[in-house]
Amino acid sequence: MSMARGADRAALTARAALASVAVALLLLGLKAWAALETGSVAMLASLADTGLDLVASLVTLFGVRVAGRPADADHRFGHGKAEALAALFQVAVISVSAVGIGWQAMQRLLSGATSANAEYGIAVSVIAIAATLGLTAYQRAVIRRTGSVAILTDRLHYQSDLLLNLSVIAALALDQYFGLTGADPLFGLAIALWLLFGALRASTRAIDQLMDKEWPDDRRRRVVEIAARHPEVRGVHDLRTRSSGVTDHIQFHIWIDPGMTVAQAHRVVEAIETELAREFAGADVLIHLDPEGQVDQPDNPLAETDETEGLRP
Repeated sequence: MSMARGADRAALTARAALASVAVALLLLGLKAWAALETGSVAMLASLADTGLDLVASLVTLFGVRVAGRPADADHRFGHGKAEALAALFQVAVISVSAVGIGWQAMQRLLSGATSANAEYGIAVSVIAIAATLGLTAYQRAVIRRTGSVAILTDRLHYQSDLLLNLSVIAALALDQYFGLTGADPLFGLAIALWLLFGALRASTRAIDQLMDKEWPDDRRRRVVEIAARHPEVRGVHDLRTRSSGVTDHIQFHIWIDPGMTVAQAHRVVEAIETELAREFAGADVLIHLDPEGQVDQPDNPLAETDETEGLRP
């Protein structure tokens, strides 16, 4: 599936964020009732996680709305990194949640208290699983169209909710129906550890965006292939790539015939930009022209890397 263009990508990510807010509000009410009725620490952990899901989803909604704004006089490269900041906030929220849930589980394990009315908690967990499956399926479709890191992080913790809700069902059943009084807090502790692992994993892509990490080699080589196939291009070098929210940025130099006029060179650049736009929808492309054979100055750190040499066609 091809990537959506600028305005469409912003609209898609905003709708996905609104959907996660709506689901979180629904589940928050249901789980609060179930936690009161059952007294289950696993259900309490699930309630706390859903409350934090709501906070995180609201931050995601704000982040994708800001990221969708066009570039302005103060932000010439756009506002895309707002998504990565929103994702990191979610990571912090999830991490705090995991620590709190783990502490509560340990307290419950030591006290030996049991849960009640397991059927209420199980019914709410089944509803939560159905709602979460629908949401994550929609989020997956949006991520495929937009590549949004904020929606990706949002989806990661909703995916963990599926396991969490299954754990709540198992904990309640084992605790009340099979008399295993330690099952509920042990499942709560396992959920806390799973959330913490998910938070650490989710932080990687957001940090990569904030640090302007280069694209994977296959995407970089695709850029070079597209640029190099133009008949007037004699070489491609100094490729730089990064992603900021839903916007991709591509910069590179090309060698051309030194005798080419400015108008002719401009047509070459426009042709390459058109081809790149077909492959990388909405990308911001900057192409620098060099006379064939010109070698970059030694103070350019990219000019002497083996990677740059390898990208020359």
